[in-house]
This record gives sequence, C-alpha cells and structure tokens, in this order.
Amino acid sequence: MTSPLEVLPIGTIRTPFVEKAEAPRQSFLAGEVAGKLVLEKGRSFEDALSDLEGWEYLWVVYWFDRNKGWRPKVLPPRSARKRRGVFATRSPHRPNPIGISVVKLVSLEGLTVHVRGVDMLDRTPLLDIKPYVPAADAFPTARTGWLEPLVQGDGTSEASPERGLHMGDPEPGFEVVWSDEARAQAAWLKKSQATTDLVPAVERVLTLGPQPHAYRRITPDGDAMKLAVKDWRVRFRAAGRRITVLGITSGYRAKELATGEGSAIDLHRSFLARFS
Repeated sequence: MTSPLEVLPIGTIRTPFVEKAEAPRQSFLAGEVAGKLVLEKGRSFEDALSDLEGWEYLWVVYWFDRNKGWRPKVLPPRSARKRRGVFATRSPHRPNPIGISVVKLVSLEGLTVHVRGVDMLDRTPLLDIKPYVPAADAFPTARTGWLEPLVQGDGTSEASPERGLHMGDPEPGFEVVWSDEARAQAAWLKKSQATTDLVPAVERVLTLGPQPHAYRRITPDGDAMKLAVKDWRVRFRAAGRRITVLGITSGYRAKELATGEGSAIDLHRSFLARFS
C-alpha cells in the first residue's frame, strides 16, 4: 500500500451551479457560463499568475469534494445504458476524486481568474491551473473507445453543433418540448424569482434521455416520469426520442407547505395557489 499524498487546495471555484443536476456533464456543453477561480491570499499566488493573461484556454484541476466513495463500474449518461470501467469514463466517482476541465480565460483581477465554460459545482476546491496548449493537448483524430459516433446508413453522424451534441456521442440527443401549462409555469417562476429559471436545467438533463437515474434525479411517477430540480418536481413523458414536459409542481411535502416559514416556502405556496 503506497503512502497517502497531501493535497492542499490553492483556492475555490465559484460557479452558478449548486446541485449536481444543474451542472453540465462536460465543460464544452457549458457554453458561455461564467465562473471565477479565486486563489487564496498570502501564498505568493500573485506571482504565480504572472504571464497567464496571454493564454486563451486553461486546464483547471479540482477536487470532487461532494462525492463520497467510488465505483469500479459506472453508468455514464451516454453509455448506451451499459456500465463502463470508471477509468474509461469522466465519472466524478473515482478512487481519487480529481476533476479536469478546459475553460476559457476572460480576465485577471488580482487573485481572481474570470473564466467561461465552467461545469463545476460552486465552491469546488481548486487544485491547479495550467495553460491549454493546442499543439500538445489537442488530438482531433484520436480514437474514442466506446464513445464512437452513431453512424447513419449514409456514413454521417447524427451529432451536430446545432443539436448541442459533439462527435463521439454514442446515441442522438432527445428533443425536449414543453406543454403550454409547463411553459407558463416555468415563465411564472422565472418572473417571480430571477434565480428560478428551470428551463435550462431541465433541458440539460432531459436531452440525455428519460431513463430513471439516481445521479440525474429521475424517478418513475405513475404513468409518467419525474425529474427533481432543486426543490421543484418536473413531470414528463417520452415517446420515441421526444420528451414532453407536462408540468411543474412543488417538491415540498404538504405538512412543510402548511407549517413552514421563509421566502422559499412562500414562493411555493404562491405557485400552487396560481396553478392548482
């Protein structure tokens, strides 16, 4: 048994993602989502950041601090419903929960590195920052193992930037449509509280498929399925490769809604009074 290694975070990553279900599964799917790498004071990191501003992209190394334990085989969202060896995946459930992502450098402000394309949870421990060197780090023609593209009869792949997919996805994404009621409910929530825009989070999860999955918080719900997003529950049905969002409801129990206090509970009460 080898001796344990000591790892000391150099800072904290700040992002808009609080729960696992909110975060994109890869940084290239995060688009222009802004984040910050906030380095610790008193450790000479001002000098360590010298000359970084000339790079366009950065490798960010971090610690999956909210994952407990690991699994030899995991079920990635796009694994064609087959478990894969964890070392052949990007799963966060690893013997050493180390994550890596490529982000776009926006600017430097003291000990804060402003970036875009973040896929980490808020307050993730930051371990290291390295420049992304295209000549050394990019191998566009490299084989991708079990992540081979889904090839059509004419030899073309269904994956395309317009569909939010990249080459290498083993199955096409699902189309997500909203019923009139669900769209009205989502719009009401966004207008009532600016931080409650469920549409991006719901579509990010459901485009990967409707299958029950503990990590993605999808469970059966009668003749439909239910997705948990924060303290809301989203009902949907799937037909072929189309997923229809049927409606949104509260994730609080009746007793909590009757006796609870606070702005969150008040929002749920108002929502139910409007749409019940």
